[in-house]
Amino acid sequence: MAILSIPSTGVQITEAAEIKSFLNKRGVYFDQWTCDVVFEDTATQDEILKAYEKDLKPFMQHGGYLDADVISINKLTENYDAIRAKFLAEHTHSEDEIRFFVDGKGIFWFNLENEDPIFNLLCEKGDLISVPTGTKHWFDAGETNPFVKAIRIFSDTNGWTPDYTGSKIEENFADFVSPR
Repeated sequence: MAILSIPSTGVQITEAAEIKSFLNKRGVYFDQWTCDVVFEDTATQDEILKAYEKDLKPFMQHGGYLDADVISINKLTENYDAIRAKFLAEHTHSEDEIRFFVDGKGIFWFNLENEDPIFNLLCEKGDLISVPTGTKHWFDAGETNPFVKAIRIFSDTNGWTPDYTGSKIEENFADFVSPR
């Protein structure tokens, strides 16, 4: 169950339809898929992709996406602090950043630089998010006990390379406490 938070106003939205409406009005695609497969930590990328093929294939064909893989982050991930630091810095991509959370959770932060304040979306098992090309954002899997297992969907894997803004605006939100 996703939670959308606007720290500057204290607003939290927990209803999926309201979250979807809020994000869609801002060009961010959000959906929730049935996520009823439980994987062992030893599950392979191919096993995970095959388990969600019925949803993944039509989504990819409709959007013209060509490739998908699985990212898995947990407390045993080597160099996690360095990986986390890369995700935490505000950046953009030259293509959509799409993630389907198979398990675990993480927070996407958005800086749309319009009249909207900076907000975030806690994504959990079953949540699908597509951050549009060029959108300023950052991601946090958590400082301690990170756990994310997500399918990443690409048009071109080179488009996923982050272009860091150097703004350091994310530092203003370092003390945010996730609602879960």
